[in-house]
Amino acid sequence: MENRSCSACLIKSKAAESLIDNELELLGQNCVEVAFERGETLFKQDALSSNIIYLQKGLVKIIMQGPQRKQILRLKKAPCYLGVPTTMGDKINHYSAVALEPTTVCFIDLGAFKSLLRLNTEFSYEIIVELCKNELEQFHRCVTLVQNQIFGRLAVNLLYMANTIYHSGEFDLPLSRNELADLICTSRETVSRMLSELDQDGIIEVNGKHIRLIDTKKLEEISKNG
Repeated sequence: MENRSCSACLIKSKAAESLIDNELELLGQNCVEVAFERGETLFKQDALSSNIIYLQKGLVKIIMQGPQRKQILRLKKAPCYLGVPTTMGDKINHYSAVALEPTTVCFIDLGAFKSLLRLNTEFSYEIIVELCKNELEQFHRCVTLVQNQIFGRLAVNLLYMANTIYHSGEFDLPLSRNELADLICTSRETVSRMLSELDQDGIIEVNGKHIRLIDTKKLEEISKNG
C-alpha cells in the first residue's frame, strides 16, 4: 500500500488528465495505491464502501452473488474505474472484483472524488462517458447471453479476449474451464467440448489454457449466428 503523486503518474485516466495541479494534489492526498496478486479480492459484495476504485494495471473478474450461486458478470481490463455506480448510489458494494493477474489499484476517497466532480466539469464529463460506455457494453452482453446459442456466446468471449483484453490472436485464457462456463452460462463439460470442436474444425488451436485464433472470420460468423 502506497501513497502516490498523481501528477507524476504515467497511467492517468482520461478524466484525471483534465485535472489541474491543485486538483491532482487533492486526488493524491486522498488516493492509495495497492497491489494485488492473482486470486486476491479487490473488494467484496455486501461490504461497506467509501472508495472509488481506479484499476490502474491488470485484469479482474466482476462477480455477483445471486439467489443460488455466484455469477461472473464480466471481465474488466485496466485502465478503468470500478465501483462508481455502487459507491455513489449506495454505501454497500453490489458485486465483488477478483484479480485474474497481478493488478494495481488506486483507492480514491469518495468525498474527494465528489469534490473533483463538482470542481472540474471536464473530469465529470469523462466519468459520465465511461459510465455510459459500461452500460452499453452490459446491454450488449445481456442480449448476447439471451439470444445467442452457446457456440455464439463462446465465440463472442474469445473474440473479446483477443481484440479487447490482449490485442492479439494468441493468448492464455485468464479463466479456468469452470469460470469460462460460468461467464457464458453453461457447464464445464460443454465448454471443453466446444473448445475441442473448434480446435478440430481448425477455427482455433487449443493447448491447455493457450488459445490461438486461426480462422477469425469464421469465429466472427459464429459469434453473430451461432
